[in-house]
Amino acid sequence: MTAPHVLPVPHASPLDLGGRTALVTGAAGGIGRACALRLAAAGAKVRAVDRDAVGLEALAGQGGGLAGTVEPHVLDLTDLDAAELAAAGTDVLVNNAGLQLVSPIEDFPPDVFHTVLTVMLEAPFRLIRGALPHMYGQGWGRIVNVSSVHGLRASAYKSAYVAAKHGLEGLSKTTALEGAPHGVTSNCVSPGYVRTPLVEKQLADQARAHGIPEERVLSEVLLQDSAVKRLIEPEEVAEAVAYLCGPQASFVTGTSLVLDGGWTAH
Repeated sequence: MTAPHVLPVPHASPLDLGGRTALVTGAAGGIGRACALRLAAAGAKVRAVDRDAVGLEALAGQGGGLAGTVEPHVLDLTDLDAAELAAAGTDVLVNNAGLQLVSPIEDFPPDVFHTVLTVMLEAPFRLIRGALPHMYGQGWGRIVNVSSVHGLRASAYKSAYVAAKHGLEGLSKTTALEGAPHGVTSNCVSPGYVRTPLVEKQLADQARAHGIPEERVLSEVLLQDSAVKRLIEPEEVAEAVAYLCGPQASFVTGTSLVLDGGWTAH
């Protein structure tokens, strides 16, 4: 059976998510906040999910005047059943929430390792599981998993984070294969170090783990392998997420859009 011919998308076609519902996790700050505002600007009704109620209220206040809406939903993603329920009826799912601890494996607290894997891998699985029935039913859906260069490369002292991001890349690819017959794409956006509170909080831990002063961490650890010697901004990551939700990316699935400043070019 010959696949139907798809007409080319006009150049510079704007992203229009009017009538679509998007869910963004970790939306109270950083990349999640930028994604929520970008998708709302495209007309989506955004469910902004985070455990930080104060940050969500501030985000909702910034949503005024956008084409779409931002609705705060306070949720701890370690409540996996609640996470799956929260994703029901969504057209666009952005799995972004994350946490980090920098520590050698022999000192890494097992309970923290478990929590990182729960929030950053098991919760995305449950969210995808909750979102797919609606997406399949309408024959359209967009899943974007905010991974990291650490989904493609490892760094010392980040066993839980690297394990979770590598797992997320695999989950995203499997979702792409299963979703393709139903009009659902699944991709990762994999940035290098982003100017977020999560990265800023790492500086002291990195200095301690590597035995160097904190002021040397940015140049000697975080950006050492990046050809572009700066942090990427959350809004740049949000634009990559938006691209994957647009009509121009309907043939892009099962891959990673890498925004690493040349890190993986080595």
